[in-house]
Amino acid sequence: MADNRTYAHPYIPNTVPEVRDAMLKEIGLTSMDQLHDAIPDSLKLDREMNIPAAMNEYELRRHIEGLLAKNKHGADYLNFLGAGCWQHFIPAVCDEINQRSEFVTAYAGEPYEDHGRFQALFEYQSLLAELVDMDVVNVPTFDWAQAASTAIRMAGRVTGRKTALMPRSVDPDKAAIIRNYCMPVMDIQYIEIDPATGKMDVDDLRGKLSGDVAAVYYENPGYLGIIEDQGAAISALAHEAGAVSVVGVDPISLGVLEPPARYGADIVCGDLQPLGMHMNYGGGQAGFIATRDEEKFVMEYPSRLFGIVPTEVEGEYGFGDVAYERTSFALREKGKESVGTQTALWGITAGVYLALLGPAGMQEVGSTIIQKSGYAAKRLAEIPGVSLRFEGAFFKEFVVDFNKTGLTVAEINRRLMDEGIFGGKDLSAGYPAWGQCALYCVTEIHTQADLDRLAAALRSIVGTSSN
Repeated sequence: MADNRTYAHPYIPNTVPEVRDAMLKEIGLTSMDQLHDAIPDSLKLDREMNIPAAMNEYELRRHIEGLLAKNKHGADYLNFLGAGCWQHFIPAVCDEINQRSEFVTAYAGEPYEDHGRFQALFEYQSLLAELVDMDVVNVPTFDWAQAASTAIRMAGRVTGRKTALMPRSVDPDKAAIIRNYCMPVMDIQYIEIDPATGKMDVDDLRGKLSGDVAAVYYENPGYLGIIEDQGAAISALAHEAGAVSVVGVDPISLGVLEPPARYGADIVCGDLQPLGMHMNYGGGQAGFIATRDEEKFVMEYPSRLFGIVPTEVEGEYGFGDVAYERTSFALREKGKESVGTQTALWGITAGVYLALLGPAGMQEVGSTIIQKSGYAAKRLAEIPGVSLRFEGAFFKEFVVDFNKTGLTVAEINRRLMDEGIFGGKDLSAGYPAWGQCALYCVTEIHTQADLDRLAAALRSIVGTSSN
């Protein structure tokens, strides 16, 4: 073990002995151990740490590859998991662009020393604004949950009210994040859903709207894949009560579904992951928020907005921050919300994806997903003991009811894995009243042979159980 009096760590600053001793002398100490005197001995480790001997680069690579080989991912198995992180086709150009050094390292910076990033983000914002039919889009947040939370907080600041309503069909994990994020200033209350359709119970909404409701938040399509065709009525009720209509949306659906702005949404939010991002072990998430170009909304964004601005040269324009003074970057303790790390790289990736596909491509992807998921649902519902939990239209995801099979979803999924198939997400913990139900996801990557293989495997598993 190296003597800590003479050893300088190659990656930790100020560990050169002379520098360290000068710093200790400045604060009146003679050793590093004196910094830890305030820590009780009972909390200190009284032995050497059991750290394995260091590997060389080749040995480390072999070790890591061996660990990773134990994992089975969506490219190894036929995958029907979604529930907020979906397996879509990623055009090669998305990775070609987002791995360029000027983008992949561009977490922060200013236009005078970070040429191109501001324009790339402006182009992303413009493309996404066209997709959702809004005027203003922010730089990406961490994920949909953060985007929804911030959108609700924005509505609270716009209205000066303290309550938000959302349906019970919202993903329980996302709902927990929203409640935690809004807890200091806002109360989140639930609206019941129709047990037959999974859509929002509009009568229950009507009864819970009051003068203290800042926002009505709902999703279309929702976590359960259900297409909420009552959007205009929901938004109208929210507006009558003086509340803001906030709609969460899967952007890849907007090639075939009407954008929320056209049925009354004031704020639109969602997840960018379907637009060119790999699943990355559940990562690769990024959220967005969009509004009309109205001061009451624009000034409540906590994150950066990029626009085209005039320069000092007459007739020349550049890309820069819009209303920077409202952010926590400009007013650290007085910002609308404290916003730090954001996922700019995924915004650039989404911009590349949208520019590549264009309106016709987005329509083709959306219609393909509807056709394939509809085919899969039909095949699964033909299996004895298996049914669809909800009636009506859905996009990409649908709830399959296994209660009459006598098997748990956990057992079905275990047996599907034996066949090289990832089954749908088990909903029994999040929605225990539904019993044994699973959320299945079908996207443009699935072939008819894939869907027939799933149906055959499930039919065999269920049939074996009933014999």
